[in-house]
Amino acid sequence: MSSDDLEKEAWSPRAPSERLLMTLKMHGAQTSAEVGRRQGITGEAARQQLMKLHEEGLVDEERRSAGRGRPATYWHLTDKAQARFPDTHAALTVDILRSITEVLGSDALDRIIAEREVATLAQYRDAMAGCESTRDRLERLAELRSAEGYMAQVEEDEDGTLRLVENHCPICAAASFCQGFCRAEKAVFQNALGSSATIERDEHIVSGGRRCTYIVRENGA
Repeated sequence: MSSDDLEKEAWSPRAPSERLLMTLKMHGAQTSAEVGRRQGITGEAARQQLMKLHEEGLVDEERRSAGRGRPATYWHLTDKAQARFPDTHAALTVDILRSITEVLGSDALDRIIAEREVATLAQYRDAMAGCESTRDRLERLAELRSAEGYMAQVEEDEDGTLRLVENHCPICAAASFCQGFCRAEKAVFQNALGSSATIERDEHIVSGGRRCTYIVRENGA
C-alpha cells in the first residue's frame, strides 16, 4: 500500500484540514502545490487551508532557496499538531514504567520488555507464515505495524534497497523513557525477517527524527 493510499484509508472520512495534517505527517515539509497535488485540489486551495492551519498554530512555514528565483515556501507540522497524533495513554504509561523501575528495579522493566519481545515476535511469525520473500515479509510487517498505529509502509530506493518506514510512534513517551523498547523492536524485526536479510535503523523519532526508518538488505545480494 502506498503512503497516499494509507492516508486515504486512515483519514478519508475526516475534515479536509485533518487530511492536510496527515499529508505533512506522512511526507514531511511540503509546498502548497505538493500538498494540493496529493489532496487532488489546486495549490491555491491548499495554501488557503494551510494558512488557516497556520492561524491555529498547527503548521508553520519555512523558506528554502532552490537556486535562482524566489525561495519556495514549505509547510511543516508544529509541536501542537504533532500532539494530535496519539501517543496512547502517554502520561499513564510513563508513570507505570517509572513505578516499576522505582519499586521493582530496572531489571524488572527489562524482563517485561523481553517478555513483550517474545510475544510480539511469535505474533509476527504467525502472521508471516507463507511469505516466501524478504519483500513479502516486509510488506506484511508494515501491515501489522500500521494496524498497531505506526503508519508504516515499505519504500524502495533507486538502487533497490528496501526501507521499512514508520511515520508515527504511538508509544513515543514510553520509548523516550526507556529505549529498551526501541532496541527490542529492532530485534523483533530482525528475527521476524529471518537470516536472509539484515535490518539497520536509519532515522529515529526518539532521537529527533521526523519518522523511524529501517534499511533492509538482502544477505549475499
